[in-house]
Amino acid sequence: MGSMIDFKRPDGSTCKGYLAEAGQGKPGIVVIQEWWGLNDQIKGVADRFAAAGYNALAPDLYKGRVTQSPDEANHMMSGLDFVGASDQDIAGAVKHLAETSRKVGVMGFCMGGALTIAAAARVPGVACGVPFYGIPPEQLADPAKITIPLQGHFANQDDWCTPQLVDAFEKKMAAGGNKPEVHRYDAQHAFANEKSPAYHAPSARLAWERTMAFLGKHL
Repeated sequence: MGSMIDFKRPDGSTCKGYLAEAGQGKPGIVVIQEWWGLNDQIKGVADRFAAAGYNALAPDLYKGRVTQSPDEANHMMSGLDFVGASDQDIAGAVKHLAETSRKVGVMGFCMGGALTIAAAARVPGVACGVPFYGIPPEQLADPAKITIPLQGHFANQDDWCTPQLVDAFEKKMAAGGNKPEVHRYDAQHAFANEKSPAYHAPSARLAWERTMAFLGKHL
C-alpha cells in the first residue's frame, strides 16, 4: 500500500500525489487519474504497479476533489488547466520518480489517457507512454511531434474517444515518423476500470498484459 506525499513541480510549488514504491532502481510509472479525481480505484492501480515492481506515483490533479457524479466530473475536467497539469503536475511527478527509478513512463485512463499523450509530447524525461481511451486536442499535443514509444488501448464502442479519433491520431503520429502500437477492444469506454459498469474483464486483462510487456521492454 502506498501513501500520500508532496512533490515539487517545476515552478517550485508543490503537488500532492499517491506514491506506491517498489524500491530504489526499479522502473517508475506516473499513473494519471480519470475525470473522477484521485480516487481509491486509481490508487489501487498504483498499488498494482508497485506489486509488479514499479515505483508508481499518481498526481492529484484536482487538489483533493473527488466525485462519483458524471456532471460534477465533467465540470471539474472542463475547469482543469491541462497545460499546467501536463507541464507542472505530471512533469513534477516524472522528475520525482526519476530520483529513485531507472526510467520513468506515463500512463492514464480517460482524461488521464489524453494527458498521457500530452505528457509524451510535452514533458522531458518520459521514456514511454500508455494511454487508455483518451486523446487530447491537437493544440495541446501534436501527435506528429511525439518521439517516444507509445502503446494505446482504445474501445470500439466509445462515443467520447471515438474510433475515428483513434484512427486520425494513429495516422498523424505515424506521419511524424513514429508509429504507435495501437490496440482496439470490442468494449465500451472505461472497460479497464473494475468499478465501472462498462468494465470488461477479458479486455482489461489483455490490456494489462500488453501494458506490462510494453513497459518491461521500454523501462
